[in-house]
Amino acid sequence: MNTRLETFFASCPRGLEAVLSRELEALGGHSLAATAGGVEFAGPFELCYRANLESRVASRILWRVASASYRHEQDLYRLALDQPWETWFAPRCTIKVKVSAQRCPLKSLDFVTLRIKDAVCDRFARRANLRPSVDTVKPDLRIEAFLDDARAILYLDTSGDALFKRGLRKAGSDAPLRENLAAGILSLSGWTPEQPLLDPMCGGGTILLEAAQIAVQRAPGLDRRFAFEKLRGFEARHWQRLVEAARARRTSGRTLAVYGCDKDLRAIRTAQTNLEAAGLAGTVTLAQADVLDLKPPAETGILIMNPPYGVRLGQQEELAAFYPQLGDALKQRFAGWRAYIFSADPRLPKLIGLAPTRRTPLFNGALECRLFEFKLVSGPARRRLR
Repeated sequence: MNTRLETFFASCPRGLEAVLSRELEALGGHSLAATAGGVEFAGPFELCYRANLESRVASRILWRVASASYRHEQDLYRLALDQPWETWFAPRCTIKVKVSAQRCPLKSLDFVTLRIKDAVCDRFARRANLRPSVDTVKPDLRIEAFLDDARAILYLDTSGDALFKRGLRKAGSDAPLRENLAAGILSLSGWTPEQPLLDPMCGGGTILLEAAQIAVQRAPGLDRRFAFEKLRGFEARHWQRLVEAARARRTSGRTLAVYGCDKDLRAIRTAQTNLEAAGLAGTVTLAQADVLDLKPPAETGILIMNPPYGVRLGQQEELAAFYPQLGDALKQRFAGWRAYIFSADPRLPKLIGLAPTRRTPLFNGALECRLFEFKLVSGPARRRLR
């Protein structure tokens, strides 16, 4: 097995960098450095196998293959042309090049993307007399470039499909959380499988599905394929040992103290379908119920919810009426619980009538949100400002 240390970058939803750092350190990563939207780390190449298989929070695991200063597009062409792509993958593999930048002085990232793609193909043409094809929809391998004001970094994506695509969800809901964001919210809440967990507006069940996987120790990448399997140096035997160890670690699907409710019966059926497809049917208790009428399933526990954000004016008016009722229901029925409400609505604490003990900025895609923590005690909600 190759023991040379390589450098990787794990991307994640913004706001979850500290959670991802702890996860990668536990997986064996070294020299961790968090930046906005991800964590750089080092380790032997096989560490990317384990990170792809086990990380619940990462979006992608990128392998850093080159870095250099630049001033013009031709510098980037030369940087890509000088890399031994033919030793990393075969020309039959389809590719896609993606460029992202901060403070980049160049005029067109589309042109930069084209020049890097040309350089990779020209390298193959010179060394193997063949050129890889481009597939912008479902490529075998993705080449990513990151540019700042003076330096360029080239990466090979070892993940393929984004890691939040666990391959488990069979039915969708209107506005589902991505799975790695749900896993990050669970981590930020401090929930452990010994504690009761309730999602009273569960929708398609993303939070419940992630919690159930954590409880039974199911590796999130267990039943999907990865881009690193198409690289020339792929160690199939080592990968198979990791997969077998992950399967052996998984516990039986016992009934958990995990509960999901939604007033929409279709949402409950969607959640049930997704749990069944994941082999986790029976681990989570589901029921059709309105959060405003709900009784707690235990004396204490953790409540996590992702209510509608109210993007349109009519929705905002509905939520302005709903939130005070929600605050009253939580205070009256859930004393002793900790509630975590994930929302892009900055009015939420004021309208709900509860004082948050913590606000954690998180991004759901490009949408800036907050995870509000409320430690619930009995009594009426505090008087709302008018």
